[in-house]
Amino acid sequence: MSTSRAALPAAPPPPAGPVPRMTGRQKLVLALLLGAQFMVAVDFSILNVALPAVGEGLGFTLSHLQWIATSFALAAAGFTLLFGRIADLVGRKRLFVGGMVVLGLSSALGGLATSPEVLLTARVLQGLATAAVTPAGLALLTTAFQEGPLRERALGLNGALMSAGFTAGAILGGLLTDLLSWRWAFFVNVPVAALVVALAPSVITDSRPAVRPKLDVPGAATVTGGLLLVVYGLTRAGESGWWAPATLATLLAGAALLTGFWFVEKRAAAPLVPVHILKRRSVIWGNATGLIAFVTETSLVFLLTLYLQEVLGYSPLATGLAFGVLGAGTVVGGLAAGRVVGRYGKRRTIVLGGVVQAAATLSLVALGTSGGWIVLLLAATFVGGVGNMLMIVGFMVTATSGLPDEEQGLATGLATMTQQVGITMGIPVMSAVVTARMGAATGPDAVLSGVSAAVLVNSALVLAGALLAGAFLGRPGRSASAG
Repeated sequence: MSTSRAALPAAPPPPAGPVPRMTGRQKLVLALLLGAQFMVAVDFSILNVALPAVGEGLGFTLSHLQWIATSFALAAAGFTLLFGRIADLVGRKRLFVGGMVVLGLSSALGGLATSPEVLLTARVLQGLATAAVTPAGLALLTTAFQEGPLRERALGLNGALMSAGFTAGAILGGLLTDLLSWRWAFFVNVPVAALVVALAPSVITDSRPAVRPKLDVPGAATVTGGLLLVVYGLTRAGESGWWAPATLATLLAGAALLTGFWFVEKRAAAPLVPVHILKRRSVIWGNATGLIAFVTETSLVFLLTLYLQEVLGYSPLATGLAFGVLGAGTVVGGLAAGRVVGRYGKRRTIVLGGVVQAAATLSLVALGTSGGWIVLLLAATFVGGVGNMLMIVGFMVTATSGLPDEEQGLATGLATMTQQVGITMGIPVMSAVVTARMGAATGPDAVLSGVSAAVLVNSALVLAGALLAGAFLGRPGRSASAG
């Protein structure tokens, strides 16, 4: 297949017929699945603001406090691909409902915890439940809507709520901690999970392959072990530095297992991830785009948290409320993304979103130490949120298009794994940039200098990712398989 990479393709012609409408049942399925995905997204960030209160309440030492977030991220990122494939084998609805049951019970356990060990157990279980619910829910979503405008609209809404949930988690965590207790950051999940479990069996229609192949155990072991080690290594990098022996050893071991996974899959009779999928250009570059989108936006929240609290002196609750503007931008971007993809195609949407996000992020280099700079921050995060959501929806549509329904669980598992790893990777990477820039200096000016350097890196990364995706993705409407 020969495609020109010198310029972006012309916009595809508008559809000849009327845009299809969702049925009442499809709207109900969409509302249920989006509600569950929003809840999962909230869980990623709801404890971030509450961490000091949790540590004080249960006796966590300062050095161990980060494990409240890390234990969740390890389980969520490490097992997502495995559960995505299990969803294809045993049924997406069954895994989705089972995951929601575990999420509700583990949230109750976390809210009732009286020791660090019990809380960390609850966080691991929450992470495992998230690794099951997210790809299964996305697969149910994509199979409920045929490729085209309805699926693009559904994925746009899903992306908007996932990103808005990440922001809402920070706000909700601050409110619950200040007004009630950090325990309510866990308890708030229980009624939502119970409602989804009660409604899902009668609302959602399951789908699974006609023939159920055996689970690829060697593939599952190598990819899960590799992802766990990589995520753990990234976490260590944020603590000890990228060149610490333990960090390097962990990252190299993870890379070795992931390399071994590729060779295992080439020889497996029923591979966890068929090699032909990994060779598809849409899968490779779609997921690369998604990785960069999540690395840059979630780490930008971390950088701006440092700026707001360490430079401007904002409280955790005020910081969370400031990010409400970013959440509004992601909602606007998500609502618009389906139409943008339909009008201009996946490739153009990704490039447009990346350029908008990069420009908005770059403007934050101008931030200073006076309180008046909050106006620039709010405007830039709103615009950047719109651009980021265009990239994310473009990535989701790209990474799940052109595959049969029986492989949608796998495709959404890969996409969800990309999301989880991106969220986990962003903060250590940008934290290392801030630390390197600050050196031994302290104080607001030093923090501002470190944040500015990381903002430059962040902007350059998202721009490079969008332009590379634009160069290597196939033209809309044509096969994107790699050979």
